[in-house]
Amino acid sequence: MTTLTVVRPGPMTTVQDWPGRAGYWSIGVPPSGPMDDLSFRLANLAVGNDEGAPGFECTLGGLAVTVDEATTVAVTGAPVTVTVDGAPVPTWAPVELLPGQQLAVGATGSLGMRVYLAVRGGVTVPDYLGSASTFTLGKFGGHDGRTLAAGDELPLGDTAASAPRRILDDEVPAFTTRWQLAVTVGPHSAPEYFTDADIATLYDTAYEVHFNSDRTGVRLIGPKPEWARPDGGEAGLHPSNIHDNAYSVGALDFTGDTPILLGPDGPSLGGFVCPVTVTTADRWKLGQLRPGDAVRFVPVRAAAAASPGAVGSARRANLPVVLSAGGDADDGVLARSMTADAETTITYRRSGDDNILVEYGAMTLDLESRARVHALEQRLRAESPRGLIDLTAGVRSLQVKFDPTALNQPAALDWIREAESQLPAADDMIVPSRTVSLPLSWDDPSTREAIERYVLGVRGDAPWCPWNIEFIRRMNGLGSVEDVQRIVFDASYLVLGLGDVYLGAPVAVPLDPRHRLVTTKYNPARTWTPENAVGIGGAYLCIYGMEGPGGYQFVGRTTQVWNHRHPLTAGGFEPEHPWLLRHFDRISWYPVSTEELADLRADTAAGRGSVDITPGSFSLSAHRAFLAREADDIARVRSAMEIARDEERGRWAAAGEFTRSAA
Repeated sequence: MTTLTVVRPGPMTTVQDWPGRAGYWSIGVPPSGPMDDLSFRLANLAVGNDEGAPGFECTLGGLAVTVDEATTVAVTGAPVTVTVDGAPVPTWAPVELLPGQQLAVGATGSLGMRVYLAVRGGVTVPDYLGSASTFTLGKFGGHDGRTLAAGDELPLGDTAASAPRRILDDEVPAFTTRWQLAVTVGPHSAPEYFTDADIATLYDTAYEVHFNSDRTGVRLIGPKPEWARPDGGEAGLHPSNIHDNAYSVGALDFTGDTPILLGPDGPSLGGFVCPVTVTTADRWKLGQLRPGDAVRFVPVRAAAAASPGAVGSARRANLPVVLSAGGDADDGVLARSMTADAETTITYRRSGDDNILVEYGAMTLDLESRARVHALEQRLRAESPRGLIDLTAGVRSLQVKFDPTALNQPAALDWIREAESQLPAADDMIVPSRTVSLPLSWDDPSTREAIERYVLGVRGDAPWCPWNIEFIRRMNGLGSVEDVQRIVFDASYLVLGLGDVYLGAPVAVPLDPRHRLVTTKYNPARTWTPENAVGIGGAYLCIYGMEGPGGYQFVGRTTQVWNHRHPLTAGGFEPEHPWLLRHFDRISWYPVSTEELADLRADTAAGRGSVDITPGSFSLSAHRAFLAREADDIARVRSAMEIARDEERGRWAAAGEFTRSAA
């Protein structure tokens, strides 16, 4: 077997395959895969591989390798100089590499960010959840779940799909510093969330790529929206806040006033609005956007979007501009209807050309809507037609992801609507609901460190700084921070979604409305959050599955909700999957010290320890009966909280929080 040795890894080189890790969006595992899928697939075609075979993604260039047996390689992506033993060789073409010869990739220049190296036969690495792609934040996939280092040795495959060939000129994508991205309108556009002027500004603006961008998302610098509503209600104080729903890769996500294009390592679930989504065929450009580049959004009709399955001229990637006769004029809403019992509205929203977002009811927190989402998800999963990729539940929504080359959007919409019309009444639903008891280190030092980093590196004048718990107290009109602590430990949190911030991270809401502390999310978001931090955003609680960005207001830290030792079992994890929690689980907290939590975390990481899990069920009709019995007191408590929230909004207005420029 041929072995490839890394002589020089460059700033960030990983193993990826295409289309990446599909089928796990619903529990917070991103697809990963090449950020520029087009250049990656063309590199494989150049050496005769299947276009999805594992290869290398090299950010900013700088990679150098040798092989111990003769093989064929190809380099594509951002323009770079490539040499073999110091002699220049072409890119976008197969190159013979002899034993001991060193292939060296130069640094990228002013055009593009990522370079791709394919080797005939592909790279041989273990599959993780069905893919070879590296997800470095989750520390899995690829070569030991990490970027490559000097001295790494990787075995290569010994079979290929066809003969090597040169990539034709009309197949090579166009690189520039002034990019146009084809976008479809939706899922959340004007006039519900943005004003018509906001959308006009979005299309008229040349946004600048921010230096703080990576595979999770490309942050942009541009004008602050006016917004079509004053706030997000129970979802949060900022008008960008919504009840958590699934995202699409390529969505333009407004985290507060900051627009971010979500990448292949981005979060699957979140509580921010996305007015437009980059089409599947144009998402390769996200991998080549360089800090300082200009980005313009060009609306196109979903039905006219180029096929993502193409790699040649049909992809239209060889053109430096997007050809468009205009976008869809439906504000991203594909259809509206009612449930069969005529009790609940349904909105079907476009989310790119490869997703439909099904929303139930008004923009409020209602467990009946979540029950309907569950019923629809079960029905669609059971039918699972060709082309279906993922079903991802949110608080009041279900995102249906499909391959547009196998199942087009109109056909997908018809199928979903037909399935929904046959669902039973939500009130009849009883679902399994385990009680999971977890430790909580209140106001943990790691969360204090994250706040301090935010103050020093992102924003020092935020209303939630320097102490998130005091901010939660103020927003909910409580007498002391001890009242915040009491409510969190008294509450039973029902898990409504997984993957809110990656890897089985729950978005959960207290069953008792009197325990629903409402906050807003950070604006802009944090760039660092400790693994398993516990926070509240809107009315929802989340446990962060891993280190990464985030916006929930911290209350503490707990033990792992993702088992990095998979498939070994430990502390309540099951052998068939590495995530701890399930939809409709109930989380309850018990207090531990910082030192006790450190011991518990070490035990879990080592494959020891245990979690107290009690079987049970959740009945929507029983919950409705509880709400009816306690209606008067619930109304009293909620009214006091809403008054406090209005007062906080007034303080924000007086301080200019709603008119500050986007960071």
